[in-house]
This record gives sequence, C-alpha cells and structure tokens, in this order.
Amino acid sequence: MAMDARDIERMIKDALPDALIEIKDLAGDGDHYSATVKSAAFTGKTRVQQHQMVYAALKGNMGGVLHALALTTGPIDN
Repeated sequence: MAMDARDIERMIKDALPDALIEIKDLAGDGDHYSATVKSAAFTGKTRVQQHQMVYAALKGNMGGVLHALALTTGPIDN
C-alpha cells in the first residue's frame, strides 16, 4: 500500500506548522518520494537532527508504507 504525498505533507505540517514543503513522487508509484522541508525549527540543528525531526513527524511510516524519502532540509531563509 502506497502513501499519498498529501498525507506526508499533512504529517510534517502537524509536527512543524511553519514548514514550507515540496514533495515529488520520483517513480510515480507512491513509494519513492523526495521532499524539501524548510522550517524555523531547524535553525541551529544539524542536518541529521533535522532529518530525525521529519522522520519523527512521519510516525513510523518510513520504511513501511513509505518505502523511500530523499530529504533536503534547512531553516527558512530570512
């Protein structure tokens, strides 16, 4: 069962309400996505910490319903 891009965006927004999110379905199969996530919550965090915050927002779906997610993260540019 694939995961819809809107569901991914909603879950990230629930955890990071200010996030600017762009999601692309890389293979057209609902299993392989890329996501760019920008949030003020990422300020001062390492790239690994930023990715951990996004994975936590996905509530265990990573590696299950959501097979692959290529992440680009960073703070919101001022």
